[in-house]
Amino acid sequence: MKLQGDLTLARRGFRLETGPFALALDGVTALFGPSGSGKTTLLRCLAGLEPDVCGQLTADGQTWQDGRRRRSPARRDIGFVFQDAALFPHQTLRGNLDYAHRRAPTGGPDVPTVAARIGIEHRLDAAVHTLSGGERQRAALARSLLSRPRLLCLDEPLSALDWQARAALLDLIDDLARRTDLPMLYVTHNPREVERLARQVAFMQDGRLTRIDSLADALARPDSALFQPPDGAASVLAGTLGPAGADGLQPFTTPGGVVLRLVPAGHDGRQRRLRILARDVSLARTEPAGISMLNRLPVQLTQLHPLDEHRVLATLQLTDGQMLMAEITAYSMRELDLTPGQSLYALVKSVALID
Repeated sequence: MKLQGDLTLARRGFRLETGPFALALDGVTALFGPSGSGKTTLLRCLAGLEPDVCGQLTADGQTWQDGRRRRSPARRDIGFVFQDAALFPHQTLRGNLDYAHRRAPTGGPDVPTVAARIGIEHRLDAAVHTLSGGERQRAALARSLLSRPRLLCLDEPLSALDWQARAALLDLIDDLARRTDLPMLYVTHNPREVERLARQVAFMQDGRLTRIDSLADALARPDSALFQPPDGAASVLAGTLGPAGADGLQPFTTPGGVVLRLVPAGHDGRQRRLRILARDVSLARTEPAGISMLNRLPVQLTQLHPLDEHRVLATLQLTDGQMLMAEITAYSMRELDLTPGQSLYALVKSVALID
């Protein structure tokens, strides 16, 4: 699905002015930016929920907005998961889902099937006020799926949940993104959620869409807005976690054949993402021996970016083409006589599977 447009919306103290944009939606696209940057407002404009928005918007060449003329939300075939779930309080969970199912095109899955997929089939006859926060968001997600949308919009769906419910709902959204062809627009200001879910990132600042990058490109820029304290710069590698070997360690193998060995963390065989902080990566001119760091990866140095007087961020390319960041001291850069184009070894101190 491809969205193209240029939208404006004026409010007291705030103005959305996206500028021309083109979003090719495949998998999860994160709308990322600080609070107040206009992420939710833009999502509502795309869904047709803001009556005063002006400008142009097309979806796969179909006009959704032309000046002040707008296609109604119902005719855009968008599923919307709000921060507060927005369920009908006077109905049971089943009643909420039945309402969505009755209004959906015929031929789709029924309520019990979708409820089972989302993990709430055991709560179908529960009153809405008895549902936990996580169950309410699952219900909102199930209701959206029952409407058989062309696009699913999620407005910070984890914001009101505790960490356990957040982790479980992230797993669910990630699984849906992998197993369906349904494109998703996901609003967040949390870089970890972006790293876990997104294929591409649309950055927002002060009501404008400032940049649209693939996740890999977003993480390859030293000034990326995803790099926030206390973690700083980080890399995300795609790969598959295999079963533990005779050494007791699990191989994490990228599609291009780069292998890292990890402390056992479970095994399911599906593609996973691995997060590596730049400060946990050291560099060597030759492969060292007799050290405790197991992951010593051949890389090519592509760029050096001064962070301040004493620190430098090195951009490295693995043999499979994926990028890796290393934060080193300016002293180390001089001592190693580093210049772009050199072949080096990246020594990875620690990694974290993104779950």
